[in-house]
Amino acid sequence: MAKIDLINNSWIDLVFEGRNQAYGAYVLRRDTGKRNIWSIVIMLVIAAIIGAVVGAQAIIANAQQEEEISAEVNLSALAKQEAEVEKKAPVEIEKPEVVEQVKSSIKFVPPVIKKDNEVKEEEELKSQDDLSKTETAIGAFDVKGNTDDADAQVLKAVEEVAQPEPKPAEDKIFDVVEQQPTFKEGDVRAWLARNLQYPPVAAENGISGRVVVGFVVERDGSISNVQVLRGVDPSLDKEAIRVVKAMPKWNPGMQNGSPVRVKYNVPVTFKLQ
Repeated sequence: MAKIDLINNSWIDLVFEGRNQAYGAYVLRRDTGKRNIWSIVIMLVIAAIIGAVVGAQAIIANAQQEEEISAEVNLSALAKQEAEVEKKAPVEIEKPEVVEQVKSSIKFVPPVIKKDNEVKEEEELKSQDDLSKTETAIGAFDVKGNTDDADAQVLKAVEEVAQPEPKPAEDKIFDVVEQQPTFKEGDVRAWLARNLQYPPVAAENGISGRVVVGFVVERDGSISNVQVLRGVDPSLDKEAIRVVKAMPKWNPGMQNGSPVRVKYNVPVTFKLQ
C-alpha cells in the first residue's frame, strides 16, 4: 500500500474526482492539513507560554526565598552584634567627687526649741552678730579648711533618700490557702444567730435582710479589718459589725505548714419573726 501524505491534498482530488466538489465534505477534507498544522503550532505556543510562566514564577520564588534567608542572616548577625555590645558595655559607677581644696566653714544650726540642758555646745545657735563679723563660710559642718582660696569648695552634706522597708512576707493577706481558717465554736452562722441583737429601730420599721461582712483571720486566730461588704441598713450594718467583732478566736489558716493571715466573708442574716 502506498503511503498517503496527509498534508498534501492531491489525494482528495483523486477521491472526489467526478463527484460534486461543492459538497461540504470536500472542503472539510481539503483544509484538514492546514487545521492540523495550526493546531500543532497553537499547542506548541501555549506550551511555551505555560513553561515561561512557570519558570518565571519559580525564579521569583527562589529570589524571594534567597532574600528572606539573607534578611534572616542579617537580623541574626545584627542581634548577635547588639548582644555583644550590650555584654561588653562597661557599667559606669558614679564615684563621689573628691574635694582636694576645702574652705573653713561654720556649721549652720537651724533654730530648734529645746531645754538648756539638752543643747550641746557644738549645736548652740550662732548669733547674727557672730555670723556677720566672721569671714568664714556657712556650711553643713564645722570644718577647718586647708586653703583660703575663694574658689575652694565648702563641704556639703550628702542627702540620702531612705528607701521604704520591704513589707515582710508574714504580713501578706491570702485569699485562698491550703488549709482555710475554721471557727472554733462550730457553725459560725449559728453562733452569729444566737448572739445577734435585732436593732429596735429596724424591727419597728420592718427592716430585714442579709449583711455580708468581711474580715481577716490573723495568724493567732483573732479577727481584724472588720468591714461591711454589702449592707442593708445602717442599724443592721452596725449590729453585724458588732457581733462579728465579738466572735471568739478562730483556728488560723495554714500555708506551707505555717499560720498566715486570710480573708474571710460571712453573711449575717436579720429576719423578723
